[in-house]
Amino acid sequence: MQASLEQQAAEPSARAERAAARLARADAYADLSNYTFKQRLAIRAIARFAYLLVKFIGGTTRFKVEGWEHWAAIRRAGLQPIYACWHDRTLLSVYFWRRRGMVVMSSPSFDGECSARFQQHFGYGIVRGSSTRGGAGALVEMVKLVRAGRPAGFTIDGPRGPRYEAKMGALLLAKKTGCPILPFSINPEHFYAASSWDRFQIPLPFTRAHVRIVPPIYVPTDADEELLNAKRDELQRALDSLNN
Repeated sequence: MQASLEQQAAEPSARAERAAARLARADAYADLSNYTFKQRLAIRAIARFAYLLVKFIGGTTRFKVEGWEHWAAIRRAGLQPIYACWHDRTLLSVYFWRRRGMVVMSSPSFDGECSARFQQHFGYGIVRGSSTRGGAGALVEMVKLVRAGRPAGFTIDGPRGPRYEAKMGALLLAKKTGCPILPFSINPEHFYAASSWDRFQIPLPFTRAHVRIVPPIYVPTDADEELLNAKRDELQRALDSLNN
């Protein structure tokens, strides 16, 4: 039973992959008419290159997983996880949780559009918005999609930081949907740290990576501001513990 559960969680079934691909296609690409011709070419080229690079890195990574039982408990309850990790762990996270029909928020910018199209290659649905631009409307859309049965994902300190500081988006989504937040981290043994605000991790091919999943965090549908802040502190502590 445990082996089959881990296999189901680690590798989506062919049926799940086909369903995720259909859902990703249904999430229409944003209109690129606001970008120049060179920018449109660059967006498509960067997204394609990033997809091929991450597919290669992820395909050669040896994953060791701790905490599948927390994922399984959510699914047994008939709920969808709201995945939450730090922004610097995005690369392997996109690969590991691919083709599950997950919806994620992407900022309406050049960088955000590159990221959105890269993730769509892996079967993700994209809702465009961020904590600084269009966030309220994007959250409403994510509520609808999670209630319709799709999991969601947040880089909880993105898109611009501060680094390792949990924001409120995932907690508000959990309150509105009744689905729990599932904090996790994927820590590669060998990686290059970029000189960006989050020290973004680019794992080296053929590395090992430790996937750690901790108990889910539930947010009551009637949670007030005080309780939401307490739950954010709980999420902060959970993600901080995964850095060790």
